[in-house]
Amino acid sequence: MKIGIDLGGSHISVGVINDKGFVVEKVEKRLMSKEKKHIIQSIESYVIEQVLGFQKDYSITEIGIAIPGTIKQNLVVKSVNLGLVNYPIVDRLKEQLSLPIHILNDAKSAALAEYKYGALKNDHRVVFLTLGTGIGGAVIINNKLLDTGELPGCEFGHMIIERKGILCACGKQGCFEKYASMKAFKDNLRRELGLTENTRGQELLDRLRKEETDPRIQKIVQEFIDYLSVGISNLINIFEPEVVGIGGSFVYFSDVLLPKLKENIISQQYLFNPREQITIVPAVLGNDAGMIGSVC
Repeated sequence: MKIGIDLGGSHISVGVINDKGFVVEKVEKRLMSKEKKHIIQSIESYVIEQVLGFQKDYSITEIGIAIPGTIKQNLVVKSVNLGLVNYPIVDRLKEQLSLPIHILNDAKSAALAEYKYGALKNDHRVVFLTLGTGIGGAVIINNKLLDTGELPGCEFGHMIIERKGILCACGKQGCFEKYASMKAFKDNLRRELGLTENTRGQELLDRLRKEETDPRIQKIVQEFIDYLSVGISNLINIFEPEVVGIGGSFVYFSDVLLPKLKENIISQQYLFNPREQITIVPAVLGNDAGMIGSVC
């Protein structure tokens, strides 16, 4: 058995993964504002507690960690959405956990999981995005992650789609993820509907389904779809994938949002090579993909 850990901008998930890629058991913690202020302590205390707990019940051979941002060997060089810079997470955890530990960018982890076990396993040329607190990305061509050399690349969330737009935590303006991440979508929806930060995603989804004709909801949905269409069509024009996969919390909203997204990309004629239909699929492993992929 292996332990997969997914560190997101708004949550931590820790799970036991078997050799077939199934999550045998998992625990999750939502990161609230007060915990994000002490993010390193929050990460380490929770991860160590859960791993030690799982070791009592399972024979664990290694730990994999999926984390957003720039990863170099055992170092988190930069994770914008977690506020981490040059964070030696592996060395810190090994002070209390005597297991092999390796780390990988979360979007790449999720892409590998979907490619090996999930929605993308029958494809050879894949673009994958994770829509959550930010937007991560990966490209897989003929069984291999796109190799961009010393720097990991595929920072889809930080391509500029709005000149002099919203300031991003990375320091640039107009980044894709400031307009088309699920955090942006949910925050905009909460604000438009007068809801608090504590309003859960499931409540927002329920309202989307029940009140789809509400002009306030229609406005936010259309703005989100427009921005997401621009970003994805740019990626299709560059890589011409067989399929685009989308993971992260988007998957829970996919029945509402995905048909609109496909239709919008085609109808707006954003694609350099026009087509009548486009293959975009939700990640079938859901939010577990990062955990599973971290130990692929």
